Amino acid sequence: MKRIAELTEPEVLALAISNEEEDARIYLNFAAKLRPLYPASATVFDEMAVEEQDHRHRLLALFEAKFGKELPYITRQDVRGFLKRRPVWLADGLRIDVARRQAEVMEFEAANFYAKSAERARDTDVRKLLGDLAEIEKKHESLAAKLGETTLTPNVKAEEEATRQRLFVLQVVQPGLAGLIDGSISTLAPIFAAAFATHRPWDAFLVGMAASIGAGISMGLTEALSDDGEITGRGHPWIRGVVCGLMTMLGGLGHTLPYLISDFWTATTVAGIVVAIELAAIAWIRWKYMETPFTSALVQVVLGGILVLLTGIFIGSS
Repeated sequence: MKRIAELTEPEVLALAISNEEEDARIYLNFAAKLRPLYPASATVFDEMAVEEQDHRHRLLALFEAKFGKELPYITRQDVRGFLKRRPVWLADGLRIDVARRQAEVMEFEAANFYAKSAERARDTDVRKLLGDLAEIEKKHESLAAKLGETTLTPNVKAEEEATRQRLFVLQVVQPGLAGLIDGSISTLAPIFAAAFATHRPWDAFLVGMAASIGAGISMGLTEALSDDGEITGRGHPWIRGVVCGLMTMLGGLGHTLPYLISDFWTATTVAGIVVAIELAAIAWIRWKYMETPFTSALVQVVLGGILVLLTGIFIGSS
């Protein structure tokens, strides 16, 4: 592999041409994947691709004028430390914030490459073009800096943000909330039943661990297998399943861990405080993301939690 400093001017130009071709294809791929939900941002990426293709044409014209029509065959894989691209465009359900962030990184890296190459160039025409491209790429580091100012108006940005928020709720909040509710409430009965039946915190801890992990696996699989997301737009089923399963386990482990305390009543008091925090958190999430009035959400969740808790205590004490 060569270092960038070892490249000849024809090789630098050939590498730049290859880079512009690839970046243009990446932007077109971003546009295609984002168009159904984010048409305005897709337009920005389309225009970015056009500009990258224009850069390629300028580089090709200069290369032909200086070195002829035979491009050296050199790729980024042949150059040590050359620009690498994370293949986020291959992912299903490409997120708009990921695409924008990747584009900003691409433009920043390209600007650095052109600036460093311009410093080493001895041919004045090559030096000028590379320096000009470095300045252009710097202006693209934020997509809104140039093309986005005319395309992504405040109203369009608000609409896209609303769409992003809706997808976040569908793909993350809903499965996570379902898991947290199940883990926090359904495990109350077996944990407190075991605690009051034996008055041994370690027994309650073992029951809680089994109930939490078992419920997490069950809820995760149920969520993953219930909807492939193709029609509902709820995202990749296994991502939802992982979110739901982890939140289910977290909900159960919250009031299981206090039973590592050796004193029964101290452990039970701490567990009760944790339960209250969990129920309040569930009510807040429902208010924040599900547009449920906080008082109503709190009453519903607390009422359900208390009923399940009392059931466990009653069964364990009988």
